[in-house]
Amino acid sequence: MNTNNLENLRHSCSHLMAAAIMELWPKAKLTLGPAIEDGFYYDVDFGDEKISDADFPKIEAKMHDIVKNWKSFEKIEVDKKEALKDYKDNPYKTEIISDLDGVITYYECGKFADLCRGGHVEHPSSELKHFKLLSIAGAYWRGDEKNKMLTRIYGTIFPSQKELDEYLTLKEEAKKRDHRKLGKELDLFTFSDMVGAGLPLYTPKGALIRRLVNEYVESVQSKEGYMQVWTPQIAKADLFKTSGHYDHYKDSMFKVISNYSEEEFYLKPMNCPQHTQIYASQARSYRDLPIRMTDFAMLYRDEKPGELSGLARVRSFSQDDCHIFCREDQVDSEVDRALAMTKEIMETFGLTYKYRLSTRDPKNPDKYIGDPKIWDKTEKWAEEIMKRNNIEYFQGPGEAAFYAPKMDLIAKDSLGREWQLSTVQIDYFLPERFKLTYIDSDGKEKRPVMIHRAIVGSPERFLMILIEHFAGNFPTWLTPVQVKILPIAERHIEYANKVLEGLKNAGIRAELDDRSETLGNKIRNAQTEKVAYMLILGDKEIEKTAVSVRKRNGQDSGSKDLRIFIEDIRREIDEKIIN
Repeated sequence: MNTNNLENLRHSCSHLMAAAIMELWPKAKLTLGPAIEDGFYYDVDFGDEKISDADFPKIEAKMHDIVKNWKSFEKIEVDKKEALKDYKDNPYKTEIISDLDGVITYYECGKFADLCRGGHVEHPSSELKHFKLLSIAGAYWRGDEKNKMLTRIYGTIFPSQKELDEYLTLKEEAKKRDHRKLGKELDLFTFSDMVGAGLPLYTPKGALIRRLVNEYVESVQSKEGYMQVWTPQIAKADLFKTSGHYDHYKDSMFKVISNYSEEEFYLKPMNCPQHTQIYASQARSYRDLPIRMTDFAMLYRDEKPGELSGLARVRSFSQDDCHIFCREDQVDSEVDRALAMTKEIMETFGLTYKYRLSTRDPKNPDKYIGDPKIWDKTEKWAEEIMKRNNIEYFQGPGEAAFYAPKMDLIAKDSLGREWQLSTVQIDYFLPERFKLTYIDSDGKEKRPVMIHRAIVGSPERFLMILIEHFAGNFPTWLTPVQVKILPIAERHIEYANKVLEGLKNAGIRAELDDRSETLGNKIRNAQTEKVAYMLILGDKEIEKTAVSVRKRNGQDSGSKDLRIFIEDIRREIDEKIIN
């Protein structure tokens, strides 16, 4: 089934769910019920009624009963006055209708009619069968916290029972891998109401993984001539007014008030404006270019509270950010270099991917700065670059940044879910707005081109993806505790300490569990912590200067000479093998 047909199927099912709700709760007030990426939802005002997922079975049963008599969706056209009369008791529909002009359309199926623009299946009684209600949540009317909190019921539907079952199985697996659940179990990060929503706090283990990811990215890019800089987390509003972020992004920025100055400051939401000022701090020659600046400084964006979700969407984060200032004739080689680095890093983490060419929204030209002819040039150029590099890509109209088109990497995790990570952007406009120059070989001033580049993007969001991708079973090089040493009895502890010393001397993160617990309990605890390897030590191991190796998946690898084990795990760590 193509995308449009699937969207129609899901939108039709939102009507069916709404019809069932109105039969079960006649005083409820319907608002909006769109199709979404993996299903549909409907926001409903139930008044004083309390609805929970315990009500799902009776809603689903009513849906199955109603749909038997649904033959087709019939379009009904009325004028605005009549529509307002029909919905006089529903302030939400009244508000929607008040914003509309011209003819108002309803769609009726069976005994149920709803305000709607259309997009439905042709044979509802035979097509609306394989559905499931999934979850319930609160949602402010039209996403505004000042409005009333409504009840949002999510559901999904597929053309066949097989597809629905596969989706539900995937959904259950995703629950097990939920980074918020595993992050707590593995003691990686936490949130505090006293610190603030969307501001993650990393424990030693979580901070270690975050640092290892950043250090790996830095090791790759430093080999390619990238130099790390560090910039303040606040800047004057004037900086963002010049860059264009003030006009296009201010609503997502935190304002900072000084006790001693009337100047307007903001926490920075991105690094690029400050990097222009490092470039502008001295005269530049064509011989100096390209200049490649990377930055891991913290960034801040004022996300809406209802949109915050674990590490997936936060208010404080960093990026493996880079800005390259180069001549126009250097753009191709610099972008190729960035794409090659990205490929290497994605392969290290075992992520497959494709690219999206994010271009302008032709219906909203006011969203973008600069000369449309430059946009035409850079959009075409980006497409040529991806074709030259044999990169699979798809079009993303309307997804461009306000200053440049983007080559966005969409990674696929082990569950087949897609995440946007890397980006490359060819930007002529920020150098123009900041009046950046270099002296060319002919002695004349020219503008550099600015390339924006990130690989894993935000380490916060990337950590979320890694947790769920690996289900917490990180590759050994990323695992906080790589080896847990488990002596069987007290008499084996002395040898266990010698093993611990040998592992630590080899740079391996190891811990000794010398508690007076049974071996079975120690093994279960280590598996819960998702330690990569357990070394079980008893009389035989002491006699042979060996270790009995057990992997976190429960596989026993048998006895191994301690020296050989250290060599093997050291190679696994150094080569960043995915085990």
